[in-house]
Amino acid sequence: MKHTAIYPGSFDPLTNGHLDILERAVQMFEKVIVTVAVNNQKKSVFTGEERVELIRQAIDEKEWQNRVEIEQFTGLLIDYARKKKVNILLRGVRQISDFEYEFRMALTNRRLAPEIDTVFLMPGEQLTFISATIVKEVAAWGGDLKSFVPGHVAKALRKKFGH
Repeated sequence: MKHTAIYPGSFDPLTNGHLDILERAVQMFEKVIVTVAVNNQKKSVFTGEERVELIRQAIDEKEWQNRVEIEQFTGLLIDYARKKKVNILLRGVRQISDFEYEFRMALTNRRLAPEIDTVFLMPGEQLTFISATIVKEVAAWGGDLKSFVPGHVAKALRKKFGH
């Protein structure tokens, strides 16, 4: 495939599962735009700018980093995709409950923008249990984060949670 795809998410925080999906995506697409969703109604651990920077740092030394663009966005994802002239959305799916939610979102997006398709990717099986919610809980209690997130993200989480 020689297309550009958008990989949207809150990435609050970026996990090893997110990175696994991104690495798979750059093998399939010429360019991947990682879009950090900023929702002022949600209480996030990291600001949008901090999340963008944490993702940048995570891919900084990857051989494929020049094929990844990282931006923030607010609003409807399909509006962002149209603005970027991209018709492929990537969504990570870890388990059946993720699939049910993502399937409904994909159908909604298709109804609103039939020209935009959604591609589902699964992380490696050893990463399927990782979620940002679990990572934040482990971080809040001062637990060991090394198997959940990159080192620099663990350090940023410890600082946010005062550990």
